[in-house]
Amino acid sequence: MNDQITVTRTFAAPRELVWDVLTTREHFAVWFGTEAVDVPLETLEWDLAVGNRWTAVMHLPDGTTKSWLGEFVEIDRPSRFVFRLTDEPENPDDLAPVTVELADVDGGTELTLTQATPGWSDENRQALIGGYNAFLDSMQRILDRVG
Repeated sequence: MNDQITVTRTFAAPRELVWDVLTTREHFAVWFGTEAVDVPLETLEWDLAVGNRWTAVMHLPDGTTKSWLGEFVEIDRPSRFVFRLTDEPENPDDLAPVTVELADVDGGTELTLTQATPGWSDENRQALIGGYNAFLDSMQRILDRVG
C-alpha cells in the first residue's frame, strides 16, 4: 500500500511567479480555499520562515468551518517548499509532511506535490488528490490573473 500521494502540474509561468503564488499569504488564502471555500485573510496567520507555525480557518459552503495548523519546515526559493499541516489542530504532533518542488520545464514550471499518507485508505487518498488538484486549479486562475 502506498504511504504517499503525488500530484504534478505544469504551469505556463516562470518558476519565481509560481513560487510567489504558492507562498504569498494573500495568494495562499485564495488557492487553499479554492472557488468553493473561503479562507478570510483575518483568519490566516502566515509568517513564512522555517520553524514558524501557520493557522487558517476555512469557511465551508455548508456554513461550517475547518481549522488548520501547519509548520514551515524548508523554504528554498524558488525550488522547494516543505511544510506540515493538519485539519485537527488539537493534535499538533500529528502534522502531515507536504513537499512541493518546482522545476523549470519547456514552456513553464512543473510543480510536484507529495504528501505522506501512512495508514490512509485508498478512498481518502483519492479525496486528497482531488483536493490538491482543486488547489492547483485555483493556482492556475491566480497565475492567469497576475501573470
